[in-house]
Amino acid sequence: MRALVISGGGSKGAFAGGVAQYLMEGLGYHYDLFLGTSTGSLLISHLALQKIEKIREVYTSVSQDSIFSNCPFVIQKKYGVDNIGINHWNVLKNFYRGSKTFGESHNLLQLIRNTLTKEEFVALKHGPKDIVVTVSNLSLNQVEYKSIKELNYDEFCEWIWISCNYTPFMSLVRKNGCEYADGGLGSMVPIEEAVKRGATHVDAIILHTEMTHFNRLPSRNAFSLLTSMFAFMLDRIEKQNIRIGKYVANHNDAIINFYFTPTVLTTNSLIFNKEKMTAWWESGYDYAMSKNLDQSEIEPD
Repeated sequence: MRALVISGGGSKGAFAGGVAQYLMEGLGYHYDLFLGTSTGSLLISHLALQKIEKIREVYTSVSQDSIFSNCPFVIQKKYGVDNIGINHWNVLKNFYRGSKTFGESHNLLQLIRNTLTKEEFVALKHGPKDIVVTVSNLSLNQVEYKSIKELNYDEFCEWIWISCNYTPFMSLVRKNGCEYADGGLGSMVPIEEAVKRGATHVDAIILHTEMTHFNRLPSRNAFSLLTSMFAFMLDRIEKQNIRIGKYVANHNDAIINFYFTPTVLTTNSLIFNKEKMTAWWESGYDYAMSKNLDQSEIEPD
């Protein structure tokens, strides 16, 4: 049983799309299980449908307006680097409405529904493949995995959306009496879950470099500090997920193939730029191709 696991990573998900495209089209891999966290959850349904060009067009065209119904920050460029600044009016407006977060991401939920049709959902639900998204249950302090096999259309779209809600910048969702947020807060790389579900071969796309290659610039404002803090915590979670995944795979005779980003794509994955994301998709495809060519050259006949 072969599984494709895609980690969280915001706009860097475009790189994962390129890697997955090569694995499926270039190498002809067929996956029984697709498991995604946050941005990874946005990709897996269409990858399972093999509608790669469709999701590529949608994914690389996403903007702040496509995601946020109330965007809490503005993008500022200084010394050629994009940074985020506080949109004080939008933040105050959100708090005035009684929200617990700085911004709201209801536009993303609508985009998910517009992109994944009910007919496509039915084809996946009754097909042989399993599609699973990761969410964090803040109320019960646990990670949950939501399979398409157990959900109806509206529920599945909502869980994908919840998996992507990078609180406190995006919506906090109350569902089934619990508060839910981004799956990456608990499991950035759900390799362990893939193995538990029976995977013997796992292709894991990690939207981070294997080694740390940069020092962050000093924080410019409260939002900049928050994103740096979250990036630090998520990096720790990711490394822990990978260690646990390797341990579980080793004890279940499962094979893991890792695909890390070879370079630092961005230091702020909340910024969505069509030109950059299109380039990242292409670089993901090229990287997966070169990695597999390099491996084939060193493998004995």
